[in-house]
Amino acid sequence: MSEGIGEVRRGDDIARLIVEAAARQSTPVIAGDLLVIGQKIVSKAEGRLVRLSDVEPSPIARAMAAGLAKDPQLVEVILRESRRVVRMDKGVLITETHHGWICANAGVDQSNVDADYVTLLPEDSDRSARGVRDRVRALTGADVFVIISDTFGRPWCEGLTNIAIGLAGFAPLLSYLGERDPAGRPLQATILALADELAGAAEPVMGKLDRIPAAIVRGLRLKPSEEGSKPLLRDPARDLFR
Repeated sequence: MSEGIGEVRRGDDIARLIVEAAARQSTPVIAGDLLVIGQKIVSKAEGRLVRLSDVEPSPIARAMAAGLAKDPQLVEVILRESRRVVRMDKGVLITETHHGWICANAGVDQSNVDADYVTLLPEDSDRSARGVRDRVRALTGADVFVIISDTFGRPWCEGLTNIAIGLAGFAPLLSYLGERDPAGRPLQATILALADELAGAAEPVMGKLDRIPAAIVRGLRLKPSEEGSKPLLRDPARDLFR
């Protein structure tokens, strides 16, 4: 984990902040490390914040807000960040973001920011991850892997978990298709969301209230790839819940 990073502001070099924090805690970044970075500091550094008092809600946002008991200005921001509304009920607004992620409130978040402000997801989290990776290489000479993580709910299950909304340097899926189990049967549906599993595994050491926005995962063998996070998004033609 990387403690001591402090409050991140627009324009901050988060790669440098992480590298310096890791060195101070005697775990300097080395080649092959996986850096799991919370989305919030990426969004702050990229200036992805909106002041709600500056937002003029549309008539649609006002009507939806009344039914959801939400702030109309917040609903307006959510709609601007959404490709479509998936479900709206019981005060919950589930949307598909312009990136293709399906989540509550299009990832718009009011936590850990000044009053009257919200953060938005990065415009392109894969690009953000690549930028951090390239900057770490420039600072340290080490080639690392990067995940940008965010906290999502899960269908059928209670509780939230971190998932990968952006990554750089490795394949997000681990396929066992065609391999055989101990009984000799071929595996037909075993494709692991490796990037999501790693994002979730890092979250307990980062925490939600501990102000630790990044973690180092060390000792993994990851398959190099530049495909980013998009393979984690299911093709709409195969999505039974559309």
